[in-house]
Amino acid sequence: MVSPDPSASAIRKAHVAAHMYFVQQRTMQAIATEFRTSRSTISRLLTLARETGIVTIQIQDPFEVTESIAAELAARFRVRPEVIPMPDDGTQRERLTRVAVAAAHRLQGLVEAAAVVGIAWGSTVAEVSRQLLPKPIHGVTIVQLNGSGNHHSSGLSYASDILSRFAAAFEGTAQQFPVPAFFDSPSTKTAMWRERSTRRILDLQAQMDLVVFSVGAAEAESPSHVYSAGYLDAEDAAALRSADVVGDVATVFYRIDGSGEELPLNRRATGPALDVLRRVPTRLCVVADPGKARSLRGALAAGLVTDLVVDEGTAKALLEA
Repeated sequence: MVSPDPSASAIRKAHVAAHMYFVQQRTMQAIATEFRTSRSTISRLLTLARETGIVTIQIQDPFEVTESIAAELAARFRVRPEVIPMPDDGTQRERLTRVAVAAAHRLQGLVEAAAVVGIAWGSTVAEVSRQLLPKPIHGVTIVQLNGSGNHHSSGLSYASDILSRFAAAFEGTAQQFPVPAFFDSPSTKTAMWRERSTRRILDLQAQMDLVVFSVGAAEAESPSHVYSAGYLDAEDAAALRSADVVGDVATVFYRIDGSGEELPLNRRATGPALDVLRRVPTRLCVVADPGKARSLRGALAAGLVTDLVVDEGTAKALLEA
């Protein structure tokens, strides 16, 4: 039996647990581990969810928070959003895992036979790759969006692991992009872009049906890989700050208004130019960090996103910004 007057906190937890169990198909034991509680407690929360009408044919948010946020995101930014509910005491790691699981489920309906899928490396997309569900289909090509090397490391194993997991999930082939994240000079990039081996990858990128990426941000709670793994020297970082840059997609930078084509560092970056990304029919952005709200706002202003999977806190921060 449900208590005669369950608290708002209990109802909130019941909603989150129901979303994880019925939509994300997590086991009660897995949910209990994330909640740091027992399996029996999760069972009681699911019972509460059913008996209070949170779970009927579909999961209902008792406060209609995520639904109203998603509707506002769709109206304001013209994207197809999915807002993932989070408990008030959820950790950054829990937020990332939950959003990644939802994005992995979203990809089940987005990846089709013979598709060319572009993948940007990074911590968020790496977590999505770990949560992918098998969908054996014919002729999928997974292509790396940007180089991963820097003066410390080639970055090949890091990017390769992400691409390999995507290729395995969809029984496709992985095409790596063995170039640095940034060239030392624009002229080196221009010369490399004329090479036939490089042109092959660039031609594949021009045919992409879907891209999967997150947004980078220096001020995120968990700083993005490009900012924390030695890809930017002090001079580059200072130049980005002075140009009011708020973030990047696949190591291509932009400001809050979405501009950035003329930024000097972008002439050395190996990720697709912003106009190349905008031509891809479906562009799935996955964000799980309120510290990335300004970066996400810039990506939306640049027209880089068609589909968005985002946690509730980040979505609220985006709308408030």
